[in-house]
Amino acid sequence: MSDNPLPQDRTATDVGANDVDYKKALGADDGGLIDTAVEAIKGMAGKVADKLDPLTEQYAGLFKTGLRTPVMRKPSDYGMEFEETWFPSMDGVPLEAWFIPAASDKLLIINHPMTCNRYGFPGHLPEYKQYFGGFEVNFLPELKALHDAGFNILTYDLRNCGRSGEGNGGISGLGLLECRDVVGSVRHARQHPVMGKMRVSLFSRCMGGNSTIIAMTKWPDEFRHIEALALLNVVSGPTFIERGAENLGLDPKKAAERLDERCRETSGFSLFDFRPQDYGSGVTVPTLMAQLRRDFLIHGEKDGQEIFDALAADTKELLWIDQSNQRFYAYNHFGQHPERLIEWFDRHMSGPRTRDQFSRPAA
Repeated sequence: MSDNPLPQDRTATDVGANDVDYKKALGADDGGLIDTAVEAIKGMAGKVADKLDPLTEQYAGLFKTGLRTPVMRKPSDYGMEFEETWFPSMDGVPLEAWFIPAASDKLLIINHPMTCNRYGFPGHLPEYKQYFGGFEVNFLPELKALHDAGFNILTYDLRNCGRSGEGNGGISGLGLLECRDVVGSVRHARQHPVMGKMRVSLFSRCMGGNSTIIAMTKWPDEFRHIEALALLNVVSGPTFIERGAENLGLDPKKAAERLDERCRETSGFSLFDFRPQDYGSGVTVPTLMAQLRRDFLIHGEKDGQEIFDALAADTKELLWIDQSNQRFYAYNHFGQHPERLIEWFDRHMSGPRTRDQFSRPAA
């Protein structure tokens, strides 16, 4: 247990303050659709160029470099023993991680969203309050629930996030570069003297989910031993600007074209490169995909359904999260309601092995 345990009915809702509205602090209350979107847009970047409207320019800034945020909590705050560790990405970028051991042979490798890190997102702090709803995302209750259910956990900071190293000059690939980190984490677990003997599944959120989908398609041999996958709030790049333009009364098609131009100018990527549905053919393991249906930042239902339909897995399930319209609420969801996630991994990581645990990628 934590050194400062919460009241009994709030054990999974710690947001780092004593006198808070816990429902609001976790994003469960709907934000005003237009007002919240405008505030989120205002917070996404600093100075903007004059030649494009602020919406397009600020998304271009976020998509170029993301947002590095501090690791504010650690597993021991929630009574979990853990090891600080690190390993290289596929291309050598150093990645900082926690290994949280449990008394089982089941391992979950966990990947985080953009602007977050392995701990979550400090949206409750003044410096970050303007972003994405103004509340904290805290993954530790979720990790605690998974650990208490018997899962070993390897969770880490993607490149240019948290305490991990800088890669590609700090440019964000929204999954196109971070996919190398997913391979690095899988390789590290496979080569580890303890984790290498375990059954392995993946839990990947937003950009971490995009990265996982892309990695599984680009390097399928690296994932032949993976038994199951859970995805949360995976997303395509164009839907952000299209929905944002609609919220502000702008033409979504023109806004997407302008953002595509700016992405090419700032990072060399096209906006339309950021589409996980174009890589779904490589996802063949049993997959649970959870999405926020009424997401005010994107066309949640349309985009989510397209990505789900593109996944090649014969066994897959789509879980809609309906409790809020605030995108970052979904990142607290399984910390409050871990049952479906636990059941999914229990179901697909029990009984005889169906994947080759000791397979190695072809040379």
